[in-house]
Amino acid sequence: MDHYDPQQTNDYMQPEEDWDRDLLLDPAWEKQQRKTFTAWCNSHLRKAGTQIENIEEDFRDGLKLMLLLEVISGERLAKPERGKMRVHKISNVNKALDFIASKGVKLVSIGAEEIVDGNVKMTLGMIWTIILRFAIQDISVEETSAKEGLLLWCQRKTAPYKNVNIQNFHISWKDGLGFCALIHRHRPELIDYGKLRKDDPLTNLNTAFDVAEKYLDIPKMLDAEDIVGTARPDEKAIMTYVSSFYHAFSGAQKAETAANRICKVLAVNQENEQLMEDYEKLASDLLEWIRRTIPWLENRAPENTMQAMQQKLEDFRDYRRLHKPPKVQEKCQLEINFNTLQTKLRLSNRPAFMPSEGKMVSDINNAWGGLEQAEKGYEEWLLNEIRRLERLDHLAEKFRQKASIHESWTDGKEAMLQQKDYETATLSEIKALLKKHEAFESDLAAHQDRVEQIAAIAQELNELDYYDSPSVNARCQKICDQWDNLGALTQKRREALERTEKLLETIDQLYLEYAKRAAPFNNWMEGAMEDLQDTFIVHTIEEIQGLTTAHEQFKATLPDADKERQAILGIHNEVSKIVQTYHVNMAGTNPYTTITPHEINGKWEHVRQLVPRRDQALMEEHARQQQNERLRKQFGAQANVIGPWIQTKMEEIGRISIEMHGTLEDQLNHLRQYEKSIVNYKPKIDQLEGDHQQIQEALIFDNKHTNYTMEHIRVGWEQLLTTIARTINEVENQILTRDAKGISQEQMNEFRASFNHFDRDHSGTLGPEEFKACLISLGYDIGNDAQGEAEFARIMSIVDPNRLGVVTFQAFIDFMSRETADTDTADQVMASFKILAGDKNYITVEELRRELPPDQAEYCIARMAPYNGRDAVPGALDYMSFSTALYGESDL
Repeated sequence: MDHYDPQQTNDYMQPEEDWDRDLLLDPAWEKQQRKTFTAWCNSHLRKAGTQIENIEEDFRDGLKLMLLLEVISGERLAKPERGKMRVHKISNVNKALDFIASKGVKLVSIGAEEIVDGNVKMTLGMIWTIILRFAIQDISVEETSAKEGLLLWCQRKTAPYKNVNIQNFHISWKDGLGFCALIHRHRPELIDYGKLRKDDPLTNLNTAFDVAEKYLDIPKMLDAEDIVGTARPDEKAIMTYVSSFYHAFSGAQKAETAANRICKVLAVNQENEQLMEDYEKLASDLLEWIRRTIPWLENRAPENTMQAMQQKLEDFRDYRRLHKPPKVQEKCQLEINFNTLQTKLRLSNRPAFMPSEGKMVSDINNAWGGLEQAEKGYEEWLLNEIRRLERLDHLAEKFRQKASIHESWTDGKEAMLQQKDYETATLSEIKALLKKHEAFESDLAAHQDRVEQIAAIAQELNELDYYDSPSVNARCQKICDQWDNLGALTQKRREALERTEKLLETIDQLYLEYAKRAAPFNNWMEGAMEDLQDTFIVHTIEEIQGLTTAHEQFKATLPDADKERQAILGIHNEVSKIVQTYHVNMAGTNPYTTITPHEINGKWEHVRQLVPRRDQALMEEHARQQQNERLRKQFGAQANVIGPWIQTKMEEIGRISIEMHGTLEDQLNHLRQYEKSIVNYKPKIDQLEGDHQQIQEALIFDNKHTNYTMEHIRVGWEQLLTTIARTINEVENQILTRDAKGISQEQMNEFRASFNHFDRDHSGTLGPEEFKACLISLGYDIGNDAQGEAEFARIMSIVDPNRLGVVTFQAFIDFMSRETADTDTADQVMASFKILAGDKNYITVEELRRELPPDQAEYCIARMAPYNGRDAVPGALDYMSFSTALYGESDL
């Protein structure tokens, strides 16, 4: 097994650089292995009802990997972990790797962490190990086993075939004849080998891949374009695919294959006939529903009440919500069934299906368009009728609502305006009553619009001859009279409140001034206490110095703050003096604030006590940050030396792996001496780890003195050790290869496939001219004369049925599959017929019932009935009658 490098997802110190770019797996091989190994795994996983899409992602949690090993080995593994954490995934992958090791397989440089991290190279290497152990190792041919046995089996099976010379598992298979020969040797009815050409490898490969997938249940693990476009296909991918042929043919029975083929033809015929019946029934039901629905939608009989019209609207909504959606689905399903049926008939070389008269898809679309037109007109009529009936009801209801709201608002307002509560009120109460009165006046002015709206609505109802206009007019007049009275009472109360306000205004001004100055000063003290007690978190000397500077600036403001405190207390003393001098009735406290002089003095004293505590805390934090800065500089000095050293060594190893000189043994000795010098550098890494531990204990999270982190150093060191070990291993493998084969491995060059070559703009599609050039490069004879243009037009109608002017890659593949697909021809039917009939050259009803499932046997017998009289043996068919019964005379 080849050695696979760990995926280096964390680049050391230079994210834009790849340290091991030249050692990556060749892209062409990686692409082939990814597709082949994925298909091989899915061929086994589908037995357990699952599959994978991305080989490096879907095996990361280990669950599907364990399931794959259980399926291919037939043994039960340890119970997997169901958690989503990384430790659970690593545990599952380790269980799988332990199971592989228990089968005698030595895993080289493949660890659970790489598989969990999605390392594509390690994952492919692991899957190749599994394939070798469970699919190739047990192959034994003439005292040879595993790879040699599989190669010998291929040579023996393909020996009689012209132009086939299997010597290896790479270039010997490029022309596709080897795969076709294996299939023809075991199932000659599947491929007409005489028509294959060595100079048309794409056709040969696609033929073999399609036939193997369709008839041998071997999934398509390779791409013909990749094999042809690669100088040397990937050996592991070829071996994996060829081993599937070995296992597929090891126990096949020709009689069973022939019976299955006939069953398939019968099943296709039965399915097509059932699709025709389903289409006819579904089309009839849908057209009948449209015929019954349109008259209902065209009914325009008006209703006199809103309730009746709303019921019609609700019925229409039920139609839209409940009745129509299933029919939309039926129409869509009808078109899908029609297209599916036509495709199946075309692929089976059967005539196209022609529905009964009036039941074509176009007929149904026309009927559906008439339904939607009637539906649109009915909806517009319903909405217009509802608007007409809503107008009068809306006006009457609007009048009642506005009148009720206004009457509710005016209730008790006249009694409130006639109160004389201001005669015994204090200044604060007077001001409150006055502000309340101002608010009432604003509210009164705001209600003026509502009164005018009520009058306007009443006028409009009178103009429209509303049946209950007298009661509306009486109610409107009452509202207007009450409104005039409220205006007079409001003006009278305002004049009384303003006279009382002036009596207590002097004291109130002092209260107001106290409140205006006490509130911000109180907020300042509370903010100061909060800041002085606030817990600070800093990480640098600069941050603690900034806090210290801000604290000193705060202390400089304390003298001015004390002056403001004394001024506020002086205002309070002046109020007390006026109250005592003039015997003013001051009920309660200051109405503008709840802040008392006692509270101000208490908070001021607390601020003075917090200042020295803050000084002490800032000094202690400053000392701690100085110690942290020393640790940062110490770590940075060492990291700035070790980091570049590791990077330099990585670059030197990369150059060594490319520019090796001398014999392989000399190179191996040089690399081992280099490895020893790297290991001797380990004490400096350990010393840096100690410094890093002190930084972590000090809770230091950043370091401006270096761009290197301990994690970067660790990753770089581990990658350095891994790279030198991997390079040594590669040289050792080269020595083994040289000694075993006597040849050197050449560098592989990747070529683009034909489709991508002509896709000049990389849009994923080909224009007509590009597509035509692509076909010519593949061997199609398309001239510039009228006949060539007609042939190309026919091909374009297949790959571009919608006439969009472009050919997608999928359409290209479908066209190539259709052109090269090998259907059940008359020769194949004869081969199946001869297997079942034997030497007697005919087949009886009893033999059909014995060889075929009951339902398909009876279906075939019913098809044979018109042809029984043609043969010498009653109740039996010769080949021609048998073929005509299954396919019809025109098909053969």
